[in-house]
Amino acid sequence: MRTILIKASFVIFLFFAFQFFSTAQTQYYVATDGKDSNPGTEALPFASILHAKEQVKKLKAENPEEGVSLLINGGTYYLEEPLVFDVSESGSEEFPYMIQAKKGEKVIISGGRSLDLTWKSQDSLWVAKVPKGLDFSSLYINGKKQIRARYPNYQTETLPFHGYAEDALSKERIASWKDPKGGYIHALHQGRWGGMHYEIIRKVGKDSLIYEGGWQNNRESGLHPKFRFVENIFEELDNPKEWYLDREKGLLYYFPEEGQTIKDIELVEVGVLENLISFKGNVDNPVYHIQIKDILFTQTAPTFMKTEEPLMRSDWTIYRNGAILLDGTENIHLENNTFQDLGGNAVFVSNYNRKASIRGNLIEEIGGSAISFVGSPNAVRSPSFNYHEFVPEEEMDTIPGPKTEEYPANSLVADNLIRNIGLIEKQVAGLQIQMAMDLNIIHNTIYNVPRAGINIGDGAWGGHIIEFNDVFNTVMETGDHGAFNSWGRERFWHPNRGTMNELVERHPDWIKLDAIKTTIIRNNRFHCDHGWDIDLDDGSSNYEIYNNLCLSGGIKLREGFYRTVYNNITLNNGFHPHVWFENSHDVFARNIVMTSHKQIGVTFWGDKVDENFFTSEMDLMKSREFGVEQSAEYGDLGFINPKEGDFRIEERSPVLVSIGFENFPMDQFGVASKKLQDLADSPKIPDLFIERLDGIVEIEEWRGFKVKNMETLGEQSAAGVNEISGVLVLGVSKEEDQNVFQVGDVILECWGEPVDKVLTLRKLEKGNLWKGRIELKVWRNQALVEVVF
Repeated sequence: MRTILIKASFVIFLFFAFQFFSTAQTQYYVATDGKDSNPGTEALPFASILHAKEQVKKLKAENPEEGVSLLINGGTYYLEEPLVFDVSESGSEEFPYMIQAKKGEKVIISGGRSLDLTWKSQDSLWVAKVPKGLDFSSLYINGKKQIRARYPNYQTETLPFHGYAEDALSKERIASWKDPKGGYIHALHQGRWGGMHYEIIRKVGKDSLIYEGGWQNNRESGLHPKFRFVENIFEELDNPKEWYLDREKGLLYYFPEEGQTIKDIELVEVGVLENLISFKGNVDNPVYHIQIKDILFTQTAPTFMKTEEPLMRSDWTIYRNGAILLDGTENIHLENNTFQDLGGNAVFVSNYNRKASIRGNLIEEIGGSAISFVGSPNAVRSPSFNYHEFVPEEEMDTIPGPKTEEYPANSLVADNLIRNIGLIEKQVAGLQIQMAMDLNIIHNTIYNVPRAGINIGDGAWGGHIIEFNDVFNTVMETGDHGAFNSWGRERFWHPNRGTMNELVERHPDWIKLDAIKTTIIRNNRFHCDHGWDIDLDDGSSNYEIYNNLCLSGGIKLREGFYRTVYNNITLNNGFHPHVWFENSHDVFARNIVMTSHKQIGVTFWGDKVDENFFTSEMDLMKSREFGVEQSAEYGDLGFINPKEGDFRIEERSPVLVSIGFENFPMDQFGVASKKLQDLADSPKIPDLFIERLDGIVEIEEWRGFKVKNMETLGEQSAAGVNEISGVLVLGVSKEEDQNVFQVGDVILECWGEPVDKVLTLRKLEKGNLWKGRIELKVWRNQALVEVVF
């Protein structure tokens, strides 16, 4: 009987194997040395991906169920136009349409053009004619991206913008430009909430400009007075690796590097296309079951002047495009690809999409955002687009949830390494979510970003699970933001806080009309030195946050409802509650905090703020002044190995018993695949701000200054202060910092609070870093002076 069963199973296997190989293994091949007149076999491949795609489309027109693989041989493929897939090209669940690099081969799909140029020397520059009518915004020489002529010159270590200058638009500098038409102005928002970009239309008179733009941010603002630069102006072509295109004359100018000769230039490429692949369907006719694997996408054109569609009361505007665009799809998979040197967004998932999978990709050196999920405003009930807009109460649609299905849902973003993004645009994120539902964001590593690593722009409609991510070096060029950031601002939101209080009192059911599902944030590691590690801003509601390791910025909860935050570790920082509602139903309990609570405008403290564990009695007592934390404890934490980033609690520690804290894994943050783990950096593990128990006072390094606690009568007498308290400045390491502190200064206050020792100074600094500056009162030469830096 067993033999018969085995034979029967083998027959069944052969049947399905035959079905698979007869219907699923139609394969077409593409090679850079192929011909489109070939049959597309492995021996006689096609030359272009576009031609191969059209052959597949014809095949599927005859047999829609035909399984197809498009295998691409190694090499660089310059697209003449984007590859646009419609519903007729869809695969099936059993036999998805596969587009992938041939095994072991490096395949590059480029939005650029390769140019054969003849260079001539002209003074210190080289100049070459380019094809008539060709316009481009990025230049690559021998595969390396060059710098468009700019002021100030590019500075690798300087942020924002790798160089900025207050005089970038001074009358003197404008007067030095003959014809700046077509130049660009880049600046931060005045509140540092992202970036603004303008195109110069013309010069007026001797020293004035007419320019247009600034729509890249949905919160009204002018240019930041300091953080700005200009580019694409001929007179600023004055530094090696810079270039300038004279569009009207068709001339490309280049400033060579020292020692570089014309013969050294083997390859010149320019970015032309902004989109490489689009899947375009709709709710009724989606594109489905297509997979793209093992391909490098590169050299798309910048799109910062097209970023102008406002999102729902968000700070954002967006441009619905990217190197790959999903718009009206089901079961599209992007796996093990590389997105590198792109001018705009990498992957944009727009409007109706279900079961998208973006997994195992490397995304780096990107002008815009890495991965964006943005639904259609048509799916939102009673939408308001500007921060100050509000649908009148009597006109409000009060049906919960979305109005249509035109939004992304039930999708996966896993095991992606995202770094060095927002090189041009600054209101960007490693992962942006807006008007979406039920996304799983798992095991991603995101770092070196100008704003948030992960951003949720509204609560419509929640249900996301964000776990095991490693997000660090965030908010590097902007301010007032978080490694994880969210906004709410849904139907209950009103720009007048008093009116909003009345609305939620009358209509408490409005609070979850949009945030219909709970978003869970758990088991992540977050780091932000310029804001908060977790920032739930205006109106963010319906969150459960637990088992997160916060390395620097602490946790902030601003106006919102139904946030439950427990079992998190906030190193060198703590809890930042801001302007809570009455009956918010917020809970902050059983967390480890290392500073006192930094409340702003909180009268009502939610359902529970208690049972947290502090590292100092002073911080606990200070927090109790707000009428909370009556059952909280303080003491020694007993971390297992903090130097190596293991912040689990030793069994002997009172934390586990006194507040019921539970350890969570410290070795599962970030990308899971070995290939990406080998490429990824890790965040710097901070030294802990904990009082020495042996009483020894050491000379410490603080922001480049040598400091120590004031501790002796001799030090008090020399400084002339009234008591032995404060932080004594012993050394200034950088010459440029001598205008900040002088040797012998005593720091007595930080942001209006007394500073008795270095530890207190560090804690006050951490609690206020989001403000973008430090305000101190310093005793100098027998007088109290203010120091701001």
